[in-house]
Amino acid sequence: MKAYRFQEAETGLQLRDIPTPTPGAGEVLLTVQAAGLCHTDCHIINGHVNEWIRKRPITLGHEVAGTVCDIGPGVTNVKVGDRVAVSLPGHSTEEPDWDNAVGMGFDGGYAEKIAVPVRFIIPMPENVSFAQAAVAGDSILTAYHAVVVEAQADATKTVGIVGLGGVGLNGVRVAVIQGATVYGVDIDKTKFDEAKAQGATACFTSLSDAAHIRFDVILDFAGVGTTTADAVKAVKAGGRVVLVGMGVPTMTLPSLAIVTRRIQIHGSLGASMVEFGHVLELISEGLIVPVLEEIAFVDVVEGLKRVERSEVSGRLFTRPNK
Repeated sequence: MKAYRFQEAETGLQLRDIPTPTPGAGEVLLTVQAAGLCHTDCHIINGHVNEWIRKRPITLGHEVAGTVCDIGPGVTNVKVGDRVAVSLPGHSTEEPDWDNAVGMGFDGGYAEKIAVPVRFIIPMPENVSFAQAAVAGDSILTAYHAVVVEAQADATKTVGIVGLGGVGLNGVRVAVIQGATVYGVDIDKTKFDEAKAQGATACFTSLSDAAHIRFDVILDFAGVGTTTADAVKAVKAGGRVVLVGMGVPTMTLPSLAIVTRRIQIHGSLGASMVEFGHVLELISEGLIVPVLEEIAFVDVVEGLKRVERSEVSGRLFTRPNK
């Protein structure tokens, strides 16, 4: 079968023929119906997060949905033909579990088939598409946890969303669903219309342009250092900054502002399987409609380059078996 394999940064991501996996005890084999392209894979390919990759070579791709096509020994709670999404273990209230993370600890979804421990799969509502469920597993779920749990967004909050890429746009939508008043920030004005379509009240190219707004919380989905530092200065005294993006490995923050203005800084990573179920229900109810763009499986490498260059509005996905 065809799969995109990663060995090291020097050789990058390469399309290869590899054997079709056989599900082991407690595993199911999925025919991959959709796989989302995530900026995290760009970090992996560039060698910036080597500690996350626990086997080499490995098939990347951690936003995955498909149909069960075979069942390993001891699996009794699913059947062939079931429509399922794959969950990433570990989230912001746990230690990350890279050893058991799809596309990091074991082969991921940039492949025609994938063997997955049954404990990591979640049933899909019938009216949720494979593409929607795949991207929900990271880009929507990450935004959901950051907004609902870390930012504690609700109808009493004014929320700033910095970085209006695929995850940030989902952050806008989730915050609006929570009842918050939401403002978007991005250096690319072409993203403003979609942010407003997701419910943003207004958008700005910098937080300094929004100095008249009293932010209760600012979520930084860009994470390029200056964006977080600006958020610390722009949020109200006693306010909260939630860092989600990992645009740079290190940053400098204004300690005087953090201390004297009592700023809370939270990191946010992923979400729980329970939250995954909540997100799939929101999609099923039409409250979240993911912004999606399909690319051919042979174009995954170029698609990830587009993601790295921030040339995507919403989320790219591919169908390995199309």
